[in-house]
Amino acid sequence: MASNLHVLEDSHHQTARIDAYKVAQQLDNYDVVVDAAAKATKTDHEMTLWQALKRNKKAVLWSMLLSTALVMEGYDLVIINSFYGQEQFRQHYGKFDEANQKWYIPASWQSGLTNGALCGQIVGLLINSWASQRFGYRRTMATALAFMACAIFPVFFAPNLPVLVLGEILCGLPWGIFQTITTAYAADILPIALRPLLTSYVNMCWGFGILMSSGVARAALDLEGAKAYHVPFALQWIWPLPLFIGVCFAPESPWWLIRKGRVDDAEHSIRRLNSSSTSEEEVQDTLAMMQHTDAIEKAENEGVNILDCFRGTNLRRTEIGCAVFAIQYLAGGPLIGYAVTFLQQAGMDDESAFDFNLGVTTMFTVGTIVSWFFLNKVGRRTIYIGGIALMSFISLIIGILGFIPNTSLAVGVLLICLNFAYNIGIGPVCYCIVAEVSSSRLRPIAVVLSRISYNLMGLVCNTITPRMIQPTSWGWGARCGLFWMGTGIAACTYCYFRLVETRGRTFAELDALFAAKIPARKFATTDIDLFTHTQDVKNATPTNGKQGSNGESDSVDDKKF
Repeated sequence: MASNLHVLEDSHHQTARIDAYKVAQQLDNYDVVVDAAAKATKTDHEMTLWQALKRNKKAVLWSMLLSTALVMEGYDLVIINSFYGQEQFRQHYGKFDEANQKWYIPASWQSGLTNGALCGQIVGLLINSWASQRFGYRRTMATALAFMACAIFPVFFAPNLPVLVLGEILCGLPWGIFQTITTAYAADILPIALRPLLTSYVNMCWGFGILMSSGVARAALDLEGAKAYHVPFALQWIWPLPLFIGVCFAPESPWWLIRKGRVDDAEHSIRRLNSSSTSEEEVQDTLAMMQHTDAIEKAENEGVNILDCFRGTNLRRTEIGCAVFAIQYLAGGPLIGYAVTFLQQAGMDDESAFDFNLGVTTMFTVGTIVSWFFLNKVGRRTIYIGGIALMSFISLIIGILGFIPNTSLAVGVLLICLNFAYNIGIGPVCYCIVAEVSSSRLRPIAVVLSRISYNLMGLVCNTITPRMIQPTSWGWGARCGLFWMGTGIAACTYCYFRLVETRGRTFAELDALFAAKIPARKFATTDIDLFTHTQDVKNATPTNGKQGSNGESDSVDDKKF
């Protein structure tokens, strides 16, 4: 199928313009829809942050409610890493090192526990790519929360490491759904001004779960025996029930309803997501913008299955989404979770190491809040590339300190800096890019594929990182920072040539830029023309279809304009 968009160039700039003939074939009342969509797009661009909050406060609250499910994932994924430094956990599940007279969890089992959860997440992600398209976001999310409440049981009652790994795999299934459905939902229901804040809020929820796990792990050190790890596991049951009740009352994504042809339901959902002061005309304009965007994407590619993410211009979009998620590991992210290990190697007692680790995990929240001041003012591309460069520099310093004796405390401090750099840069902005770079019709599936790339990269990194650090394995210690510096430089180079700028663009405008094959470094400066009227359509040479003697396609005459 030929593209329904093309590029006009002059000596000053480029303009991506749609072939409205194909788009018109997807819509009834084409002129009415185009005019209303143009008004909604103009309003979206001109809306200030305060105006967007006032009009979309309900959507903000619903998005925040669903994103809170990520607290569970962040909490449990990191509580396991914290337990590697807890004596009670090591004595129950670990082995005794005769040489050092200490209990420890073997590096292979550390990798197995983390990777077990990642494998479960991958399966959950694949389930989500089908379920969210078939049943919608709300029903898929509610089912995942119910399953989550059941999956906690084998983790809580695990008598040994194999059963604990099984529990982590089962918990990973709903986590895979939470990871992506929350991001897609936030992108679907929010305007341009709020989209980066609420998609990056997903990162804050994940970080808040990590911070909470660090605090709970520190408090649990004072508990005796199995309570020290049973109580932290049991706290996971706090979340599923209230979230399940909230999700049952949440409005469905209007974009999903549009894709299903349920226009009246989409209109009702838009009303529920907007404030009561939103006029009927504004509701109809928003609905028309969604219909117009959906028509543009249908004209470009009809499909909505996983294979369509690898066809035509969607291949480039899928590649970018997968890359920016995988780079969260390649930029040095795996080091952040091992602050306690470095501090203990520096001679710190367990309590002090866990206290210090609270400072590390606080950066997930502090960094994300700081990033909000830049997301609507500085381009996503600039923040992302700058974040990688800063993390690579910090990793270099950590690697150098690895050759100097008695510097583990300094390494621990640098890990706080590394986590802060992560969370003002690639951590939160990754969710913005992934949510915006995919087409509206393929967003639920494209976000899933992006997150799968993250998990697959995690399987590799979580296998090698414990071995790099553990003295009983490869024994690199802090010198592994040089390795992550190298991967960070490679990631930075890729992003310079391939990462596009999505700030301030509607989904239809991004469709135009990708379909017109605009180079990554020209995304921010290319003009876009999306709104062509009936007469322009009739006078245009169609991209596809049989033409009559007057140069117009026969199907144009059949269209009711």
